[in-house]
Amino acid sequence: MAKPLWALDATETAKLIRKKQISAKEAVDAHLARLDAVNPRINAVVRALHDEARAEADRADQAFARGDVCGPLHGVPITTKINTDQKGQPTDNGVKLFKDLIAKEDAPPIGSLRRAGAIVIGRTNSPAFGMRAMTDNALHGLTLNPWRKDVTCGGSSGGAGASLAAGIGALAQGNDIGGSIRWPSYCNGVAGLRPSVGRVPAFNATSTVPRAFAAQMMSVNGPMARSVRDLRCALRLMAEGDPRDPTWVPAPLEMGPLRAPLDVAVAIDDALPAPIRATMRRAASHLREAGYEIDEVSPPEIDRVADLWSDLAFSEIGSLLRPFIPATGDEDMGRFVEALAEIKGTVDAAKYQAGLREREALLIKWQMFLDKYPLIILPSSAELALPADLDKQGVPAVKRLLAAMKYQISLPVLGFPGLAVPMGTHEGLPMGVQIVSRRFREDLCLAAGELIEFREAPVTPIDPTW
Repeated sequence: MAKPLWALDATETAKLIRKKQISAKEAVDAHLARLDAVNPRINAVVRALHDEARAEADRADQAFARGDVCGPLHGVPITTKINTDQKGQPTDNGVKLFKDLIAKEDAPPIGSLRRAGAIVIGRTNSPAFGMRAMTDNALHGLTLNPWRKDVTCGGSSGGAGASLAAGIGALAQGNDIGGSIRWPSYCNGVAGLRPSVGRVPAFNATSTVPRAFAAQMMSVNGPMARSVRDLRCALRLMAEGDPRDPTWVPAPLEMGPLRAPLDVAVAIDDALPAPIRATMRRAASHLREAGYEIDEVSPPEIDRVADLWSDLAFSEIGSLLRPFIPATGDEDMGRFVEALAEIKGTVDAAKYQAGLREREALLIKWQMFLDKYPLIILPSSAELALPADLDKQGVPAVKRLLAAMKYQISLPVLGFPGLAVPMGTHEGLPMGVQIVSRRFREDLCLAAGELIEFREAPVTPIDPTW
């Protein structure tokens, strides 16, 4: 039985449109119908763009009929995140105060996808300011995980992850400062790529002030999808340069093999739950069968790297965001930030500067490790599924969350790329691993991810389970 159009990945959808087997309008209509059918149950898309998407699909079909040059995503339905500028749409960031903040132009990652022919069918939910690991806010409410509504869909790109898992959109734009692409990808059973810092340009014209330094150093935009091949395609498009981002680096996307066979470090920790360790070893086995050399060894000082992320991040959350939270009316965001404040204490200028110096020392250690092991397999989480409301349960719960997410938050502070690859299920919930490499070697991550994906049955899209 043929798959419904909404269940196809972006690569297959684009191919069918190019071969004239389906039209852009048929693809968009299928995804909009799917959105209407399942989104009321999960609240992943908080602004559906029925009229706009159908009008763009008509224009796409007319352009194709005229013989115009069409991009690689011509007619493919996608979603974008509410914290990223899309022309004509609010960049509300999950905050009531910003609900009428209308973007006058596309942010670079969205503009590049749209110029390639992608059609945006909706805007996906995110926690206020993208600063929680769960997707809930006072403006749009809670996004539910289609696998099970009592466990988190992740954050901050939780709406993107949940929508993909439920078959809404073939591709999603997300961003990641502390796991916000990789964590919801894991929670929802989809693939997600955090590119290297500097790979994908970022700029929001709706922002009234430039990004703080930690955001410049750690935040990236990237793609989420139901297949690794879609991530490869989207990265090539999203990496297009833009002068509005001075941190963008024109690094090649493919650099060739370092050596053969490639050595892979598998960061197994005996404290990890048995299903997580088994999933990591299965990923390693897939790579070993493909000719990779496998060694069970962990990168240096990962706990300290994760703690450094929270030091540097909270220094800016505490000074820039914390005083503003009461005006937003987002009580849950306030609870999380106050718990974080109690955990981290005061991060003053001296501690911040010491953290930046320590970052360089840790970065050197990791780069030396990656010189020996160009790929690392990490857990996506130190725990199995987490409750959807964990981060608003006070200090002990937030400590638990930070410990569970140490493999997520460690990468951004070092600037390395990370790929989330889904790998089956355990007790009805998705499993997966992260694949990490040195800066600007997303190609190594993607190649390994495709090998693992080839040996694993896809777990999405699914119908919500309730």
